[in-house]
Amino acid sequence: MRRTLSRYLIEEQREKGKINADLRLLIEVVARACKSIAVAIGKGGLGGVLGEAGSDNVQGEAQKKLDVISNEIFLEANEWGGHLAGMASEEMELPHAIPNRYPQGEYLLLFDPLDGSSNIDINVSVGTIFSVLRCPEGADPTTDTAFLQPGTKQVAAGYAVYGPTTLLVLTVGDGVACFTLDREQGSFVLTQENMQIPEDTKEFAINMSNLRHWEAPVRRYVEELLAGKEGPRGKDFNMRWVASMVADVHRIMTRGGIFMYPLDAKIRDKGGKLRLMYEANPMSFIVEQAGGAATTGRQRILDVPPTGLHMRVPVILGSKNEVERVAAYHQD
Repeated sequence: MRRTLSRYLIEEQREKGKINADLRLLIEVVARACKSIAVAIGKGGLGGVLGEAGSDNVQGEAQKKLDVISNEIFLEANEWGGHLAGMASEEMELPHAIPNRYPQGEYLLLFDPLDGSSNIDINVSVGTIFSVLRCPEGADPTTDTAFLQPGTKQVAAGYAVYGPTTLLVLTVGDGVACFTLDREQGSFVLTQENMQIPEDTKEFAINMSNLRHWEAPVRRYVEELLAGKEGPRGKDFNMRWVASMVADVHRIMTRGGIFMYPLDAKIRDKGGKLRLMYEANPMSFIVEQAGGAATTGRQRILDVPPTGLHMRVPVILGSKNEVERVAAYHQD
């Protein structure tokens, strides 16, 4: 019998004691929201969802129509269940309070509703990233402070990939599992358990157009990879870059690799490119649970103390031996 997401979560709750009933139901609601987003993306031009929304998000970035739609789907799906104390979205400046007419729960949900949305109009894989924290006792979930916890405090994290198939990759701190959406049945089905990232790799993902802005350690590392068999690494490497973090990280989860959006001169004043709470922390939790590593170059990402809801950090994650090599170059 095929194991659905619901069955997997019940087993994590009942047999392993890894999660409680509220967290199980919360993850199921998140999965339903991802299914709704998958349907909207699948309609594309037929559904009138492509193109610009004509608005900017809190980051000052132009929003796509599907950014706005996906954000609304997530808010509406999750606010009434009674599992959440509050939510925070990459698309919104402030936390989203749970309406008074609904009961409040013990968890906080953070999400990037549509990662890689610049790829929507060209029909390349995009995704959703989410992270779950416990709301500290006595904390006000309508303020940033309740959410400002290091990545080590996450109780669950996951991402959905909207590609040729819709996938949900999830960790509740007990390894990483991958579920595939059965479109006929409408349910996520377990297709890979205990995902493991190979410690060594021959693939790297980085935006090479920023080379002139990189710091010396990253430039040194990438130049070694580009030197191939004749260089100090003694083997050839391939570069892959989708410009959708979910797609790039899922490739690494599947067959190994290293993903880098390092600090560079162009984004130094912002602290980095990717958001700690919505992208770096959940992806780092997942990658570490699969035997990989994740660093800013200077410290483990999950140990970074957040100073703001939209704080940005450099991100280097993936196959353990490669990530440790880049971190060592930063120490040098």
